Amino acid sequence: MTKQTFIKGALILIVAGMISRLLGFVNRIVLARLLGDEGVGVYMLALPALFLMITLSQIGIPIAVSKLVAEASIQKDTQRIKKILFISFSITISLSVILTLAFIALAPIVSNHLLLDERTYIPMLMISPIIPIVAISAVIRGYFQGKQNMKPQAAAQVIEQVVRISLVFIFIQIMLPFGISYAAGGAMFAVVIGELASLGYMYYCFKTDWQRPVSIFTKFSFPQLRQSVSDIMKIAIPTAGTRLIGSVTYFLEPILVSQSLFIAGYTVSQSTSAYGQLTGYVLPLLLLPTFITHSLSVALIPSVSEFNALNHQGSVHYRIRQALRLSYASGGLVTIVFMLYAQPLLSIVYGNVDGTTFLSFMAPFFLLLYFQGPLQAALQALNYAKQAMINSLIGSVVKLSALWLLATKPSFGINGVVIAIIVGVVVVTTLHFITLYKTIGFKIPVGLLFKMVGLLAGLYYIGSKLQETWGASPNIIYLALAIMILCIAYFIGLVILRIVSKEEWQQLSKSRR
Repeated sequence: MTKQTFIKGALILIVAGMISRLLGFVNRIVLARLLGDEGVGVYMLALPALFLMITLSQIGIPIAVSKLVAEASIQKDTQRIKKILFISFSITISLSVILTLAFIALAPIVSNHLLLDERTYIPMLMISPIIPIVAISAVIRGYFQGKQNMKPQAAAQVIEQVVRISLVFIFIQIMLPFGISYAAGGAMFAVVIGELASLGYMYYCFKTDWQRPVSIFTKFSFPQLRQSVSDIMKIAIPTAGTRLIGSVTYFLEPILVSQSLFIAGYTVSQSTSAYGQLTGYVLPLLLLPTFITHSLSVALIPSVSEFNALNHQGSVHYRIRQALRLSYASGGLVTIVFMLYAQPLLSIVYGNVDGTTFLSFMAPFFLLLYFQGPLQAALQALNYAKQAMINSLIGSVVKLSALWLLATKPSFGINGVVIAIIVGVVVVTTLHFITLYKTIGFKIPVGLLFKMVGLLAGLYYIGSKLQETWGASPNIIYLALAIMILCIAYFIGLVILRIVSKEEWQQLSKSRR
C-alpha cells in the first residue's frame, strides 16, 4: 500500500469525486425527467431520516479511525491499530443492525405524521438495508484515510455511482406503473445495490492490504481496550454530535418546510414541488464543488494529525491555509457562473428553469460553505471536535428558527427556506474561523483576502460583459464559450495572484503522472 502526500491524496479523491459527481448528475437528470418535481420531492423528503440513522450507526467513528490510525502509523504501533479497528467494527455493526430495525418500525409514523406524505413510506423501506452497509464501509474507509492511501476510497466512489446509475433507470421504469411512491422506492433500491458493490470492493482492498493487522477479531480483555476506547470516544462523540446535529437538522428541515408552508397557504402538492425544486435542482448545483472541498477535508485530517502529533505548528497553519486556498480555487469560478448563468444552466441540465432566482441568489453565500469542510476537518484533527460540534449546533438552531419565522409568512414562503439555509451556512463557517483563531491563532492574511475578492470581482465583470454580448440566456454553444473564457481568466488570475503557488502547481502536475 502506497502512502500519498496531502496534494496527491486530495487529487486522487478529487478526480474520483469529479467522476462520481458527473455520474450523480446523470442520475439526478434521470430522476428529474422520470419522476418530475413531485416524484423528486418524495425522493428527497425520504432521505433525511435515512441520513439520521446512518449518522447514529457510525457515531463519528470513521473520523476517529482516520486520525488515530494516522498517529499509530507514525509510531508503527500495529497492535494499537488492531484494537482501534476491533472496537470500531464492533460498535458500528451492532448499532447499525439495531437502527435498521428501528428505522423500519418507525417509517410509517415518520411518513404519515411528520412528513405528512404517506408516499415517502415505500422509499424509506427500500433504502433501509443501506445502514449496515454504509457503517461497515465507513470504518474501512477511515482505516485507508489514516494510512493516507486514498485510492481504495476513490475507486469505490466511482463503482458505487456506476452501479447505481446502471440500475436506477431500470428500477424506476419497473416501479413507475405502480405510482410515484414505488418509482421513488426503486430509485432508492438502486442506491442500496450501489453501496453494496462499493463495500465489496473496499473489503477486497482491505483483505489484500499486506500492512493491515491480521486477525482483528481476536479476543481482547477490557483493560487492554480501555485506552483505545477512550481515545476513540474523545474524538467520535463530539464528531458524532456534529454530524448528528447536521442529520437532525436535515431530518427536521423537510418537516418544518411542510408544516410552515402549509401555514403560509401552500397545498401539500405545492409544498412538495417547491421543496423538490430547491433540493432536487438548485442545491445539487450549489453543492457541486463540495466534492473537491470534501476530498481536501478527508486528506487534511491525517496530515494535520501527523503535524500536530510532531508539534509542527507552523506546518499545521500552512496546511490549513493551503486547503482553504485550494477550496477557493475550486469554488470561486462556479460561484460567478451560477450568479450570471443560472437560467441557461438549469434549462440545459434539467429541462426547465425552475429555481433560477434561488440559484443566482444563493451562489455567493455558498462560497463560504466551500470553506466549511476544511475548517471543520482541521478542528477535528486538532482535538477541537467539541468546539466544532457546538458551532454546528448554534448554526442549526439559528437556521431552523429562521426557517420557521420566515417560511410561515405568506410574504416569504419558500423564499424564507432559502434565506434560512443561507443564514445557517454563514453562521457555522464564521464560527469555525473564530474558533481556529482563538485556539491556535489561525488567520488568513489580509493580502490573500483582497486577492480572492478582487479576482471574483474581475471575473464577474468579464462574465457580465459576455452576458451583454450574448444575452442573458445564451444557447449551449455561447454558454460553453462563456464558461471557457471565464475558466481561462480564472486560471490566469490564480497564477498571477499566487492564490495557488508555483510549488502546488508542480505537485499537482506530478500527481497526475
